[in-house]
Amino acid sequence: MSEQTAILLVEDNPYDAELTIRALKAHRLLNNIVHVTDGQEALDYLFGTGLWKDGNTRSRPKVVLLDLKMPRVDGVEVLRRIRSDPHTKFLPVVVLTSSREERDLIESYKLGANSYIVKPVDFDQFSEAVRSLGLYWLLLNEAPSAELNHDNGIKSP
Repeated sequence: MSEQTAILLVEDNPYDAELTIRALKAHRLLNNIVHVTDGQEALDYLFGTGLWKDGNTRSRPKVVLLDLKMPRVDGVEVLRRIRSDPHTKFLPVVVLTSSREERDLIESYKLGANSYIVKPVDFDQFSEAVRSLGLYWLLLNEAPSAELNHDNGIKSP
């Protein structure tokens, strides 16, 4: 990866992934998106293992859009691993899920999710939600660089 990935989309449902990508494209926010279909692929991408072992793991996405209910490794475990590693600890993670379960919401925030959004069923509402996410996380949000997070010893509270 020579250029920074803007969005890592972790979504096993091909329909939801297509809607997300289409909404980003419609709002001209589709720049450098990587789509993986389960939690293990997400971890491989973020930590440079598996299919991504030859990739540049220093280039982190600006934001991870993370579904919770996935095969192999679920989104809760992905979030737990992201927050437990010093290289990814401060990586913005937006849970974008169909789960309205209170325990999923609480567990996601407990593990350090930056946001929890329930996917709207209606395409127009979904498109607007994705547009708002893209504008905020790609254009407005200021995140510390990976080098600052790890190399300068910034410690989380």
